[in-house]
Amino acid sequence: MKNTFFFILAFLLFSLNSYSQKLNGTNIGSTPNFDYGTNKCSPTANTAANVFDGDFNTYLAGCERNNVWAGLDLGEPHVITEIAYCPRETQENRLILGVFEGANSPDFGDAIPIFMITERPDFNKLTRQSIQNSRAFRYVRYVGPNDTRGNIAEVEFYGHKATGNDTKLFQVTNIPSIIIHTTNAQDIKRKDEYVKGIISVISEDGTKFYTDSLKIRGRGNASWLFPKKPYRLKLFHKTNLLGLPARQRNWTLINNYGDKTLMRNLLAFDLSKRFEMPYTPAGVPVDVFLNGEYKGNYQLCDQVEVNPNRVPVEKMDSSTSTLPYLSGGYFIEIDAYADKEDSWFTSKQKYIPVTVKYPKDDEITYTQFEYIRNHFNEMEASVFSYNYTHPTLGFRKYLDTESFLRHFLVGEISGNTDTYWSVFMYKFQNLTNDPAKDKFYFSPVWDFDLAYENDRRTNPINEQSDWLYKTKGSNVRGGKEWANRIFTDPGINNDLKRIYKDYRDRNIISESSLLSVVDSLANEIYASQKLNFTRWPILSSIVHQNFQALGSYDAEVETIRTYIKDRIKWVDNKLGYVPNGLKDSSSPDIKYWSNSDIFHITGFNFNSIIEIYDISGRSLVINRHVKNEFSIQLDKGIYLIKIKDNNNKMESLIKYVME
Repeated sequence: MKNTFFFILAFLLFSLNSYSQKLNGTNIGSTPNFDYGTNKCSPTANTAANVFDGDFNTYLAGCERNNVWAGLDLGEPHVITEIAYCPRETQENRLILGVFEGANSPDFGDAIPIFMITERPDFNKLTRQSIQNSRAFRYVRYVGPNDTRGNIAEVEFYGHKATGNDTKLFQVTNIPSIIIHTTNAQDIKRKDEYVKGIISVISEDGTKFYTDSLKIRGRGNASWLFPKKPYRLKLFHKTNLLGLPARQRNWTLINNYGDKTLMRNLLAFDLSKRFEMPYTPAGVPVDVFLNGEYKGNYQLCDQVEVNPNRVPVEKMDSSTSTLPYLSGGYFIEIDAYADKEDSWFTSKQKYIPVTVKYPKDDEITYTQFEYIRNHFNEMEASVFSYNYTHPTLGFRKYLDTESFLRHFLVGEISGNTDTYWSVFMYKFQNLTNDPAKDKFYFSPVWDFDLAYENDRRTNPINEQSDWLYKTKGSNVRGGKEWANRIFTDPGINNDLKRIYKDYRDRNIISESSLLSVVDSLANEIYASQKLNFTRWPILSSIVHQNFQALGSYDAEVETIRTYIKDRIKWVDNKLGYVPNGLKDSSSPDIKYWSNSDIFHITGFNFNSIIEIYDISGRSLVINRHVKNEFSIQLDKGIYLIKIKDNNNKMESLIKYVME
């Protein structure tokens, strides 16, 4: 009986503790900045107390346009189960993308979102929203969106006292959320100065959480000038962020501002993997919050650097300091912006600008710098020498042609304007006089926001008669001459055709396989892109090098789809590609291919019988006697083609994919 009493008492206490009720606390908020001469703010308008007074006619409207917030110090941690909010009259739209956060640090440095407003609320009534967030917070607040001054009339928080846990957190869309709070909410204004802060990463539908201290700064060249800024992250601890291959501290957030599909870099990375490039940067789409503000859809990506699971060269070894240039690998970039870097040079013959990425600026010695500069000059000299095609004395002594050609194909298939504006290359250490270790390898591919028909200077790509880099592409000084010289070697052109044919025949590079990636990414980021273009309403505007503004995300994605369909046909024609099917060894002379929707076949015996079946087994042509060539219009699909002689004996069996 006594045990039953204590059980009932414990149950009642638990129920009372977990009962959700309207929460009260000490009002807190962004610091007022009354400037009557400029902003003419009312002291009563710019106070957090107005948000919690129960009066729809009073409101928070800060003098500052950004970082305006109002919240409560609840005294001790509570799990929030519901919020309610009401906008200032006539300012309903200004609450869209407003963020509710919870924290356990009074400066909100460890804050994470618990809800974001995505639809226009009504005035003069509370819009209620249940909260699915298991963490307990002492501090809660509403943060107004960018450039809105807050303009919120009422906020209510509901919940109960609890210790809480991280089993279920708020994730704004289906893709991961990255939340960053800088010390004292400092803005990121420079590329050469880090700001300290805390990063939180919420993924897997809110069931996985990671947090760490970090430093953050700006990054990029042209991309840094956009309103939506790109960032460089340096975590305190090494980690495989969001399960990406490299366990490292350094990461990037790519803004993709001028790419209205938000996927061009990821498409190019997929293409790089298909061509089995030595290293392809890892990247995933994410939603980013900075100091309580939703910043939009970004791409979390590797920082391109020498490290395991990134640029795969050996690091410098101080134990061989007598020969420092032999003690590790080198990572360089043919770089149009090289003169903005600390460690760079121009080549001796064509004055190609080159940045030395590794060894790092503050680590490289004079001897190391001179070694890599001289080695690059030797490579350049071999390209322009009289015996440049010689297999051991020409440029093949210094260039890994397989990675060069794969790098070239990624740039040309994607239609990358900047393929020879920026080229990453690396070289392994050579302690054993291995000729392969003295070669430059072309990797990784990078920067494709202008690719896939997104540049007014190159549009329309598929109407050009020659490769993009030769016609309208951007080339660093000396870059086009250098590439042109290499492609005058017949052997290089044969190798290019061989590589392309191999991946086409295996259906690794095909219209259907590439379009499936487009469709998959569009589906993955569809919810996020809606929020991104609410934050950055540019779908109907020309930005960066856009040649069109179609007004919708779907239309922008369709541009890529159309481009890929046409580009595969263009490259097929340029390289004289004729696809291989599966045929028996007794018919070596049979050749078959397709142009658009017409299937062609030649090389069979006179008066043979052709039977064509689709994959379901439905016969399309039965006992059709043909002379020595045959063409037929076919829909997209997989077909079996049987070729028989007059005695009905099988001559050849072919499986063919119409794309």
